[in-house]
Amino acid sequence: MPCRSSTPSDGPADPPATRPTVQRGTDMPLLVVGISVLILLFLMTKLRVNGFAALLLVAVGVGLVQGIPVAEIPDILSDGIGGQIGDTMLTIGLGAMVGRVMGDSGAAQRIAGKLLDAFGPRWVQVAMVVTAMLIGVTMFYEVAFVIIVPVAFTIVRVTGANLLWVGLPMSIALSTMHSFLPPHPGPTAVAATFHASVGLTLFYGLFIAVPIGALIALVWPRLPFVRAMNPSIPKGLVSERVFADEEMPGMAWSLSVALFPVVLIAGAAVTDMAVSGSNPFLHFVAFIGSAPIALLLTLLLAIWAFGPRIGRSLADVSASCTSAAQAMAMILLVIGAGGAFKQVLVDGGISDYIKDLTHGWPVSPIILAWLIAVILRVALGSATVAVVTASGVVLPLLAGSGVHPELMVLAVSCGSIAFSHVNDPGFWMFKEYFNLSVIDAIKARTTYTTVLAILGLGGVLVVEWALNVLNL
Repeated sequence: MPCRSSTPSDGPADPPATRPTVQRGTDMPLLVVGISVLILLFLMTKLRVNGFAALLLVAVGVGLVQGIPVAEIPDILSDGIGGQIGDTMLTIGLGAMVGRVMGDSGAAQRIAGKLLDAFGPRWVQVAMVVTAMLIGVTMFYEVAFVIIVPVAFTIVRVTGANLLWVGLPMSIALSTMHSFLPPHPGPTAVAATFHASVGLTLFYGLFIAVPIGALIALVWPRLPFVRAMNPSIPKGLVSERVFADEEMPGMAWSLSVALFPVVLIAGAAVTDMAVSGSNPFLHFVAFIGSAPIALLLTLLLAIWAFGPRIGRSLADVSASCTSAAQAMAMILLVIGAGGAFKQVLVDGGISDYIKDLTHGWPVSPIILAWLIAVILRVALGSATVAVVTASGVVLPLLAGSGVHPELMVLAVSCGSIAFSHVNDPGFWMFKEYFNLSVIDAIKARTTYTTVLAILGLGGVLVVEWALNVLNL
């Protein structure tokens, strides 16, 4: 894939473990996971321990209980943090800078104003869902998130709407696109394992992802327990200034800069799917279509377009970038610590335990693939381990089962999004950007990811039934 990056996203894009896992520790590793989550919640909610420190403390404790040698634990923590925030730091950092430069110039307000004019305040959620789905078809969750979220923040500031009322539909739509559909790395990798057609997987997946994602995106902000939350926009991520119409850049420039990384990343993804072989042109397309490079080029374009071109000094633009970087520091630390927690669970051999536990279950291959992915996702927080292990377990069952391999891909992929919670680095990104408490983040995100996975499985089973009826 041309734009793979390690990511704290919903979908299967986490970096794999850096060392072989072995079965070690207790005979009940799932109990260890459950207790570690409860301890983490206690530290953060009752004792008010900083999220970064709490995650590292719990990660060390899990490593000791699972029998990982003391000398190896620091290296595992470093691997987990490094693997999680390697490309993630580039993506989130550059995306935040682009968003702040657009916000401080009035470009984000221009786009937000046009969306409000086109859809009206009453339909702003529909605007966010449509935007997120169009952009999220080919872009990683976190890349699309950092591109769109400044517009969501600006809409909230201009209209006075609840942050989750505007931002949650965007996040849900992006989660759906990232988790269900190629060319995102999880579904693409599983398609290769099952020898499934990427094109057919995308075709079937759209029939499932679009209606389910839109339904949850529009329903979830209306639920009483979500409407009771009213978080504020995190400081430093959006301009506080309200611009007059004549002070803002034109819509053409504002939209062009916002869509520039979308064009680069989507173009590279489509080229990779449509063109085979190897030549310098394809390598160049893959290079500029990688998320960090696409966002770096976008930042350079934004600095000129919303700086000297409209009379702003480079010093002012640089101050916007610095402000964004300062605001991102704790977010990146917490995401990195989430990666460390996940890595300790992976290296503790929990995935091997679950693989052995589920071996031989007399269940439909589609349901078994989904269920194994769900269990691994809950235990480890790693979508990569979930999809790779689940696909490996059920691959022997696929031959002679009559199940379409494309539907197996979708079953594994949608299972890997379920129950996003404190061992998922993407959970912490969601929590920090929407300025939520841990409990509120669990109420909002863990519930929507779980329902999304369950309805996704239902959609896969419906498509399987339809294909069988049509004899396809």
